[in-house]
Amino acid sequence: MDVVDIFRKGGPAMWPLLALSILSMSVIIERLSYWFRILTQEKEIVERVLDAAGQNWRTATEIAKRFSYQPVGRFLYAPLRLSTPDPEIFRLALESTAEDEIASMRQGEKILEAVIALAPLLGLLGTVLGLIQSLRSIRLGDLASSSAAGVTLGIGEALIATAAGLIVAITSLVFYRLFQAFVVNQVKVFRKAGSDLELLYRQYWLNIQDTMPAPQSAPAAPPMPPEVPQQRTIQRFSFPPRLGKPNISAPDSPDLPRRTDEGYTMPPYLESRREDPKAPEA
Repeated sequence: MDVVDIFRKGGPAMWPLLALSILSMSVIIERLSYWFRILTQEKEIVERVLDAAGQNWRTATEIAKRFSYQPVGRFLYAPLRLSTPDPEIFRLALESTAEDEIASMRQGEKILEAVIALAPLLGLLGTVLGLIQSLRSIRLGDLASSSAAGVTLGIGEALIATAAGLIVAITSLVFYRLFQAFVVNQVKVFRKAGSDLELLYRQYWLNIQDTMPAPQSAPAAPPMPPEVPQQRTIQRFSFPPRLGKPNISAPDSPDLPRRTDEGYTMPPYLESRREDPKAPEA
C-alpha cells in the first residue's frame, strides 16, 4: 500500500490535512534556517562587541554595525549609534530594541498553533464521515455473514484520517516547543549581553564626567542701588466759600399778607372778615 493509496482511502478530510501539513512544513523549514543562522554566530558577535567596548567605543560601534543583519547585532548597535547618550537613554534603547527583536523571533508561531488545533479535528471529522459511509449499507441480518468483513475494512480505512491529523499536529507541536525554547534562550542572551554593555558604558560615562572641566559660574550681577524713599506731597483742599442765605420766601400771592412801608396789607377776604365778623367765609 503506497502513500497515494492511503491518501485516497482516507477520504475527503485528507485534502485539508494535506494543506495544513504543507503550511506547517514551510513554517518549520523557514524557522529552522532562521535559527541556524542566529545560533551559529551569536556568541562570536557578543564577545567581539564587548571586547571592543572595553577599549574603544568607536570600534565597538563599527563591529555592531557590521553584524546588524543579525538580531543580536541590531540589539547591540541600537544604543551604540547614539552620540554619547545619558545612561538612562542608553538602557532605554537596549530595552526597546530587545522587544522588537523578540517579537520578530516569534513569527510563525500563530500558524503552528492553528495547525496544532485544527489537524486533530479534521482527522476526527474524516473518521466520522468514513464510519457513516461504512455503516450505511450494513443490515442486522448481515452481521454474521461475510458482508460484515467489508464493513470492518471500511472502519479501518476511516481511521486513516484521524491518524493523519494526529501526525500533522504532533509534528507541528514538537517544532513549536523547540522554537519557543530558542526564544527563551535568546531572552537570556539579550539580557546578559545588554547588562554587560550597559555596565561598561556607565563606567565610561563616569570617566567622561570626571575629565570634563567644571562649568564656569556666571559673573555676579552688580549690586542694586539703595532705594530712595519717595517724598509724599500732601495736597490741601480749600473748602468753597459759604454761599449766601437762600431766598426761601414764597412768591407773591393775593391770598397772603404783603409787607409794605406802611405795614402789612391784608388780602381782600380778610378785610371783609375784619369789617363784618359774621360774614360767611368765601
